[in-house]
Amino acid sequence: MPGLVVFGRRWAIGSDDFVLPGAFELFVRLVWWIGILALYTVHKGQFNCPGGGLLHSYLLVLLILLTSIICALSALVYISMQGTISNPGPRKSLPKLLYTRLFLYLPEFIWAVVGAVWVSDSSVHCEKTVINVITGTVIASWVIIIFTIVGVVIVFDPLGGKKTFYLTNSVNRNLESSQSGQLLYNVKNTATRVWEKRIRLLCCCIVQDDDHRVAFTSIAELFRAYFSDTDLVPSDIAAGLTLLHQEQDKMESYSEEPEEVLCHSPSSLVRDELDIELENAAHYMLFAAAAYGWPYYIYTNPFTALCKLTGDCCGNRPTDSDITGSDRHNFHFGSILKITGLQYRDFIHISFHNKIYEIPFFVALDHKKEAIVVAVRGTLSFEDILTDLSADCEDLTLADVIENGFVHKGITQAANYIYRKLINDGILNQAFTIAPEYKLVIVGHSLGGGTASVLAIMLRNSFPTLRCYAFSPPGGLLSKSLADYTKHFIVSVIVGKDLVARLSMPNMEDLKRRIVRIVANCNRPKYQILLRGCWYEVFGGDPDNFPTELDSRNQDALTQPLLAEESLMVHRSPSYNTLEDESHLNSPPRYPRLYLPGKIIHIVEESTSRRLCSSNIEYMARWSNETAFSSILISPKMITDHMPDVVLKALNSLSREHGLCLSC
Repeated sequence: MPGLVVFGRRWAIGSDDFVLPGAFELFVRLVWWIGILALYTVHKGQFNCPGGGLLHSYLLVLLILLTSIICALSALVYISMQGTISNPGPRKSLPKLLYTRLFLYLPEFIWAVVGAVWVSDSSVHCEKTVINVITGTVIASWVIIIFTIVGVVIVFDPLGGKKTFYLTNSVNRNLESSQSGQLLYNVKNTATRVWEKRIRLLCCCIVQDDDHRVAFTSIAELFRAYFSDTDLVPSDIAAGLTLLHQEQDKMESYSEEPEEVLCHSPSSLVRDELDIELENAAHYMLFAAAAYGWPYYIYTNPFTALCKLTGDCCGNRPTDSDITGSDRHNFHFGSILKITGLQYRDFIHISFHNKIYEIPFFVALDHKKEAIVVAVRGTLSFEDILTDLSADCEDLTLADVIENGFVHKGITQAANYIYRKLINDGILNQAFTIAPEYKLVIVGHSLGGGTASVLAIMLRNSFPTLRCYAFSPPGGLLSKSLADYTKHFIVSVIVGKDLVARLSMPNMEDLKRRIVRIVANCNRPKYQILLRGCWYEVFGGDPDNFPTELDSRNQDALTQPLLAEESLMVHRSPSYNTLEDESHLNSPPRYPRLYLPGKIIHIVEESTSRRLCSSNIEYMARWSNETAFSSILISPKMITDHMPDVVLKALNSLSREHGLCLSC
């Protein structure tokens, strides 16, 4: 922190990032040097074979070259170990060592070519052991050179040649002239284009139209704005996340106060309502999971799913009028039948059509609960990811509902698509013609949960008894007024430390601030933080008590991200000093705060075991509110707690416990 500056440009690597890769290469080089020395010593005086003179010279020069590389690597690793993340002063000589090490690649490359020529020379008739060792040496040289080239490509920063010492918030940066303003404008445009190219490259396998191009530009602007005011390299972020995780675990172990909930001592009425909603949620989660089709079915039944699908699905093909989109081999529809337990005649409409802002869904009759269920699929394709990342805010104004409500743009467009299909194509009319006494229930998981929530808001006026169950919906979904309005008909279910349920732009800004502050305040070298963090994540134990005072500096002086390697070597760097009245990190939020929809059920594990295999996990559910999800929690389970099978397992466990209590 920040990026290393060599060859006149900034790179996506810090001067303290050479410890672990350098130590690994140093170990390989030492073993290599010892092996070559042993070979040279054993065969000394026995190089009389054809080509032996060249072999003698090759081994001698290789030993000298390896010795030089080992010395350069040792110095590079030692210097990289000095200082801390935010104090690169002791590492100021590292660029010169890096130049030296890179210069040594030139004779190594030449000698690798010489070795390859010698090995391939048919006139050489030396001992087979010697030839094999030289072949291994040549291969090792080429492998290291190739890995070095790949590493350079990975840490190359396309914006490294630009003067990126700017802050995007113009309030915090006084531009002194029109020239500096033009420079700022050019850098922003360049950064946006770089992000857009990266996104296009990642999505190269999908057909791109005007909607995709608009989404690419919007998402690129979002990433540019988020990353433009910091100079963290990837390893800084990794170190910050592991420090935050350990700090968070320490705070949880010391805290005796439970998470903020709506009612700390729930009455029997509130408890009964929770039990009813949990039982309903467990039932409807099957529909939300079934919307994923065969990927979910095979994921949860890896050994038997393919046999069952290939054996049973061929005869259950619905007519063309019932289904839209591609369902090769009828696997999607067969999986939905298996997961929900419904019959073919229970399905009104099934859509597997998938584009950006257009996601699959199905409409079915649930006779057990006497409901018409609209199940919306979650994220499963690149198009869905683009819909997720289109995170700009959009106004949602509905007659007789509320005015000036803000919603997630991409999810709202997906909800609009399904709304048009349900209403304009007469799908709901057809369903209520078949079952007029049934109620309407909309369900979905992840992206599907967010889309189901916005769709429920749109349909609420036409169907006053409508209910919606949103499982693990995105956190940045609705403005406060809309979130409060949905408490009457939407129930959100969140498991544990689910990342997606806490994912919003304000929360991401908060996470960035916390990472900058904790890595700037920690006075341990980065390699120690990462090694200790890896041990803690894999084997557990007590959180490490890393010192958090750096040179007795005040916390406020560490709120500004660091924007150049040299800036930290100056005690009063303008890019690091606090902006007293208009600190960037304490400035008004750049993005409006959005919240989870409806009433929130938070399910947590009661078991505190850290064993890798746990035979029985006990869950506890409670009503919570949106403020409990206003910060991203770092945990190994932040991703797994979001998975649909984990949500379904937790709900089924709680539903069984409730059933046992009733029987008792």
